[in-house]
Amino acid sequence: MSARSQVTRWYQSIPAFIAVSPSLIAVGIFVYAFIIWTILISFSASKMVPDFTWVGFLNYWKLWQFGPWRLAVGNFVIFSVLYVGIGLALGLFLAILIDQRIRVESLFRTIFLYPIALSFVVTGVVWRWIMNPTIGFEKFVRDLGFPNFEFAWISDERFVVYALVAAALWQVSGFVMVLFLSALRGVDAEIIKAASLDGARPWRIYASIVIPSIWPVFLSAGAILIGMALKTFDLVIVMTQRGPGGSSEFPATFMYDMAFRRNQLGIGSASAVMILAAALIIVLPALLIGAPNRDRNK
Repeated sequence: MSARSQVTRWYQSIPAFIAVSPSLIAVGIFVYAFIIWTILISFSASKMVPDFTWVGFLNYWKLWQFGPWRLAVGNFVIFSVLYVGIGLALGLFLAILIDQRIRVESLFRTIFLYPIALSFVVTGVVWRWIMNPTIGFEKFVRDLGFPNFEFAWISDERFVVYALVAAALWQVSGFVMVLFLSALRGVDAEIIKAASLDGARPWRIYASIVIPSIWPVFLSAGAILIGMALKTFDLVIVMTQRGPGGSSEFPATFMYDMAFRRNQLGIGSASAVMILAAALIIVLPALLIGAPNRDRNK
């Protein structure tokens, strides 16, 4: 390519660069600049207001001495394992059912996709009503003639995390279903037909052919679900208010509480950095593993 052609292409790209530059500047300031600012604050003596007196890793040491933070990390591990595991399994199951070309496929897709259009605030309010022992599912069953029935997960410290898992799964299962359904529709039909002619049973075809060929979707969907689990804040605040007794504390709610309610900006920033580190450690490997396979399929 001649120098003149390169200059011409450069001039032609100027309007496009001007068009996207406001977005690039906004992302640079409100995402990456604030990430750097948060990291700096986490190494400082900041309390109510930023104080850039260097304290090293003191805030991180204090962070891991807090019982609520260790509880929040434990709750996140339980929540994310169940949320991701059941979410992937349920989404795949629903996708396989709809992939059978049923007559009311569009209706079922709409029904399953509807919850993802709602915010976690709405989801939290709805499920708080459902699990409220005085007005929800427990009262409904008792009114049917089962006075000893109990379903008070939302007010029980032992089960409140599982109540949050149930609400979150209700919202996200349709989204995961769509991801898997699009992948299933992309599997080569000739391979499936050949396996059927060889006498392979449907479950064997899915286990040996279909599912292995769509495994990058597992990585992508899992990365998305883990990212959503890390940001679990509004669902907890609306549904349980971090209760009962602080038993539904999560990293995001702990960060907010320390930074904006207890005036511990340095420790709150340290918890935010830990959340970012967890996201990078968990999500990036999945995306990097899936990238070569996506490029190979192009």
